[in-house]
Amino acid sequence: MQTPAFTHLVDTLPSTVPFVGPEAQERQLERAFLARIGANESVFGPSPQVKSAIADMAGDVWRYGDPEHFDLKAALAAKHGVSPHHIVIGEGIDGILGNLVRLFVGPGVAVVTSDGAYPTFNYHVNGFGGDLVKVPFDGDSEDPAALIQMAQSVKARLVYLSNPNNPMGSFHPRARIEEMVAALPDGCLLCLDEAYADFVDEDELPDIPVDHDRVVRLRTFSKAYGLAGIRIGYAITNAPLANAFNKIRNHFGVNSIAQTAAVAALADTGHQSSVRKAVAAALERVAGIAQANGCIGLPTRTNFIAVDCMQDGAFAGRVLQALIGQGIFVRMPGVAPLDRCIRISAGTKSDLDALEAAFPKALQTAVVT
Repeated sequence: MQTPAFTHLVDTLPSTVPFVGPEAQERQLERAFLARIGANESVFGPSPQVKSAIADMAGDVWRYGDPEHFDLKAALAAKHGVSPHHIVIGEGIDGILGNLVRLFVGPGVAVVTSDGAYPTFNYHVNGFGGDLVKVPFDGDSEDPAALIQMAQSVKARLVYLSNPNNPMGSFHPRARIEEMVAALPDGCLLCLDEAYADFVDEDELPDIPVDHDRVVRLRTFSKAYGLAGIRIGYAITNAPLANAFNKIRNHFGVNSIAQTAAVAALADTGHQSSVRKAVAAALERVAGIAQANGCIGLPTRTNFIAVDCMQDGAFAGRVLQALIGQGIFVRMPGVAPLDRCIRISAGTKSDLDALEAAFPKALQTAVVT
């Protein structure tokens, strides 16, 4: 008996995933983390209204979710002042990215991103055989002009940018993004990942016509809304591109509870405001902990802060491992010089109490004598 051969492309791919989850690390440690502040989840959770909506829906999970996402699209269209035909719903931004790449990328197709940007995007591009071309960050920010220049040079079909940025927390003002959109070459689509846009004011975000034929904007319910575990996100784009997703998407991939929770979350604007305040206070405390230990918390417009450990990536890596060893789950960027930092999400008081106790010990452990 012989198993059928994998495709040539699959044979060339590594047997890896973009991230190692905290659950896998807990199994290795054989204990739970004291503070789970590494995946940029919202420890403040969903609103009481959302929890109630989820509970009310629980008895109806025998039903498939609406494959047309009618109610959620209507709510999002009202929020953004667009038609439902401009909205795409998916299993978080990650699920939408996979389908977006599938729409445009095949073997040998050039795709431009930043070296150190969101690895799940790279995962999808590699999975469809695309040629990833990376440009360096400009300091602690992605470089829109360099991305456009490279996209023109290699005739890229997709160019990726996150704003606010993950993993550094930096933010480009609206004019900078609008200039990037104006400079997009023909035949190139800007994938604008705005996962953290709920932590900036709406008037700070770029004004991009919804019918623009070379832009897709990605949003999520995983951050400010506290719904990372049910996997739901959306895209805003021109109607023909939004409709193209219907050719390939998993029509029943977004379950009924996820859709119900998202609609309820959009209605509870007060909770989102309170979460933003809680995040700001938590990150101010993390910055203070960093400063008290000779490190620097970089400016951020997200729900996390990149803490500069003031040495190289090897040192920061030892700090990270020492924190994990003390039960503090955090992450760090994967390329130099960004990897001089560790990335710490906003946490509860008890989370940050644990971080405050563990951080000086981690720095001391990281010193090589």
